[in-house]
Amino acid sequence: MKVLVIGTGAVGSFYGSLLARQGVEVSVAARSDYDHVKVHGIDVASDTKLGNYHFRPHAVVRHAAELAEKPDYVLLCIKVVEHADRVGLLKDAVGPDTSIVLVSNGIDIEDEIARAFPNNELISGLAFICVTRTAPGKIWHQAYGRLALGSYPQGLSEKARILCDAFQPSGIACVASEDIVAARWQKCVWNAPFNPLSVLSGGLSTNDILSTQEPFVRAIMEEICLVAEASGHPLPADTVDKNIESTYKMPPYKTSMLLDFEAGRPMETEAILGNAVRAGRRVGVSIPHLESIYALMKLRDSTTTG
Repeated sequence: MKVLVIGTGAVGSFYGSLLARQGVEVSVAARSDYDHVKVHGIDVASDTKLGNYHFRPHAVVRHAAELAEKPDYVLLCIKVVEHADRVGLLKDAVGPDTSIVLVSNGIDIEDEIARAFPNNELISGLAFICVTRTAPGKIWHQAYGRLALGSYPQGLSEKARILCDAFQPSGIACVASEDIVAARWQKCVWNAPFNPLSVLSGGLSTNDILSTQEPFVRAIMEEICLVAEASGHPLPADTVDKNIESTYKMPPYKTSMLLDFEAGRPMETEAILGNAVRAGRRVGVSIPHLESIYALMKLRDSTTTG
């Protein structure tokens, strides 16, 4: 199995390293980290049973066109933000038999890629993980790591199962999902409150947010569940309670959106919040908390880009 990971940030580096540890031939297309990763590879420091280890990619390239062969899978592990040219990053990586795997947060993020590559299998993926890139080629894995993969828009192809199975011996669970869109809504239940609130609060950790504003967090989560159900993807009845419980158990954690805000990078406001709000309006669900936090984040975006 040959895999190309596009993006050597926290998520791409971590999951690429897991596949490499299982004997998969993993190459990476690096951008800002290219010089470091080409020479030194990637160091992963995990606070879990995985421990600390080194990942040396099979090949490190700036552009996918530099690869001698097209991969069996290309994992696009970049954030869905304004001006992100996902189609451009993929076009030289994809051969006739290449499966495209999207590992990104957000709702309704697949259609652009499905339209651009109608003849290639599309696998959608979600990472339930606390992981951070601390420096070029340096990844800190704090907690969790479960990966969910499924064929888009639904079902589970043989290649999706094969990729899921390749992760299983790594020590990190990979769930094969027949309804990956529902899994996206389930991830959004956590992302919708904690990512924006970490920014709007001036940098509070997830635990600080929850310990002071649990009713508000719950209200946002419950609205996401209502939109998911009205959209045809009902979530388990205990989804909100489980998210609250697991967040209390997490180590103090800076969300990815907060890290992007502090670094002056674009944030996933539209992918996580905007698309969820538009879905709620389409299905006629009352979402006052979700609409309010989206409006506040748009104001925050305007102060950082204006």
